[in-house]
Amino acid sequence: MTTPHTATPSAGTTPQALGLDPEVGRKLLAGIEAGLLRDLHVVLAARSEHVFLEYYTTGRDENWGAPLGDVPFDAQTLHDLRSVTKSVVSLLYGIALDKGLVPLPEASLFAQFPEYADLGADGDRSRITIEHALTMTLGMEWDEDRPYTDPLNSEIAMEMAEDRYRFVLERPIVEPPGTSWIYSGGSVALVGAIIERGSGKSLPDFARETLFEPLDIATFHWSTGHDGVASAASGLRLTAPDLLKIGVLVLQKGIWRGQRIISEDWITQSLTPAIPTGDGLSYGRLWFCGDAPAPAFPDARPWYAGFGNGGQRLWLMPDANIAAVIYSGKYNEWDAWITPTRIWREIILANFREV
Repeated sequence: MTTPHTATPSAGTTPQALGLDPEVGRKLLAGIEAGLLRDLHVVLAARSEHVFLEYYTTGRDENWGAPLGDVPFDAQTLHDLRSVTKSVVSLLYGIALDKGLVPLPEASLFAQFPEYADLGADGDRSRITIEHALTMTLGMEWDEDRPYTDPLNSEIAMEMAEDRYRFVLERPIVEPPGTSWIYSGGSVALVGAIIERGSGKSLPDFARETLFEPLDIATFHWSTGHDGVASAASGLRLTAPDLLKIGVLVLQKGIWRGQRIISEDWITQSLTPAIPTGDGLSYGRLWFCGDAPAPAFPDARPWYAGFGNGGQRLWLMPDANIAAVIYSGKYNEWDAWITPTRIWREIILANFREV
């Protein structure tokens, strides 16, 4: 087990110098030892690009459902992002849009899939746009409340279908498009397909060339279904430091080391709440949006996040210039959200002393 520590011991980058309680690392470790923070694999948090919290341990893990046994985690270990993958795909769509490879979000969704013209002719479906896929407001029936071990879970059923895109596009319309949020990995599969069709590259190859290589991300894995299609909804695996880079890129409004990677407008629009999720949060373009007060803040401040099955998180708070990555192993458990939420609220945000 690696004890939480400041990654750079110089005076300018200690937790205290970064405006945090100097005991923030000890508090994390105390929560773990007390059994209040369970099933953790990795915690990595930075403010203004300076890491102030870093924890790795050994834990039982899996790769997209395939058991890996006990894995000793460190800064070089790949980990499932699960649905944090969706937020990365949002960035990839923005990059493709900047390059003129994909349509604007207000374009017709079914126009991007002419082979399913028999479905797109339906009145309700003809009004569905790419924006509805990006904000999960397609209005189509979709059920991911079931465990991902259940073949009736809609994402699993999509992966098992002979034609994944027809499976998604022919779901019954249950709400007018754009009016209700229905969590859907199928919507992200469509977004990934549009990127692939527009770029002429597989999603992993497009990600490598346009996002990962500019950020010096050399190692990643993207799981594929039986048809060889990379899962845009949940298949990406990254190391914690590399996912943290992606978070910093978003905090810097699309600029990395002086290079523009994604337009600022796309970042802004992606993090703008588009629809309530029904549980006190909102959703942008494949990003969750919320707010949280902390002792350092006189009022609630917005945060943004990618959430993944098992307790995977990429947390961002632009007002504090903080990014945090949490990897956990509590896959398919209803209470997997508790530990990463406690770390974000009670260890990181609650220990700011200045902003």
